Amino acid sequence: MKKWAPSKWTVGLAVLFALFVLLLGRFAYTNAEINGIVRDIEDRGRTPASGGKTKHVVMISQELDNPFWRTIEKGARDAAEQYNIKLEYSGPYRNNIEEQAELFGKAIAGKPDGILIQGIRSEAYNKQIDKAVEQGIAVLTVDTDSPDSRRLSYVGTDNVESGRQLGELVAKAYEGRSASIGMVIGSYEAGNQQQRLEGFRSVVDAEPNLKIVEVGVSNISRIQATQAAEHMLRSREGINVMVGTSALDALGILQASKSLNKQEQVRIFGFDDLTETREALARKEIEATVIQKPYTMGFRSVEMLNRYFQGETLPGFSFTRIDILNPQNVGTAVAP
Repeated sequence: MKKWAPSKWTVGLAVLFALFVLLLGRFAYTNAEINGIVRDIEDRGRTPASGGKTKHVVMISQELDNPFWRTIEKGARDAAEQYNIKLEYSGPYRNNIEEQAELFGKAIAGKPDGILIQGIRSEAYNKQIDKAVEQGIAVLTVDTDSPDSRRLSYVGTDNVESGRQLGELVAKAYEGRSASIGMVIGSYEAGNQQQRLEGFRSVVDAEPNLKIVEVGVSNISRIQATQAAEHMLRSREGINVMVGTSALDALGILQASKSLNKQEQVRIFGFDDLTETREALARKEIEATVIQKPYTMGFRSVEMLNRYFQGETLPGFSFTRIDILNPQNVGTAVAP
């Protein structure tokens, strides 16, 4: 019986198949190696230069679920992910400076690498900031400053300037005509609210036809803004302008004017651009609003901490942009 022997074609195909398998394996190995190098490069780009250890940062808001602060948190979380920083977000369920201070104390006890806080005009709060800094914790103020403390930097709006621009909006709308103004501010204690009021007054006090007749407080609550506005509109018959200096104030004022059937008598000016605020602007129920950049505040504050962790010296202030939103540009303006 004749013994079988492989043909030249069979041998050739076997050699080609072996080469194909070898090349495929080499390609897979090289691809994995390249992916590993890319991951290393990305990790080095995200990780702070100080030893590669993941930094821990705590952000304490003015009010946990306030929409303005949730936008700040979103910016901070995006930056934290980019720079490989562990971010912990907390805050009182309702605006409460004592609870803010208590949360700040707990954060200091936890010895994080950095703390982002809203500044408060309080000597005791300044001492808390100084205590944190003395323990090697980097502290930045966000949205509201505590300039008399040892905080590294402030990130947020130039609040005096924003209040001044709000005053100019009213002055321009009532050029040559009288205006009796009722104001609702977010808080008596928050420095940013006092600064906005200061900037607003600097314009109004220079205009003999403009007069602030009453200032109420909302505690950054829409319900309390409505209550404060209703009180003013009931007790002060001559009010024809109402101004709010925190995110929910103008919406509360609008609700009060509707409930009292005074919508046609009162022109409303506000702050920030929540979705409902934009909708009210589009319907021409609110005249104009000064808008901040809360997302930028959050992102930049974490970005600046990362720079500090890498050994950079930070500027004392980092002001974020402010813009004016009105019925004419609300459809094209980009949300913060």
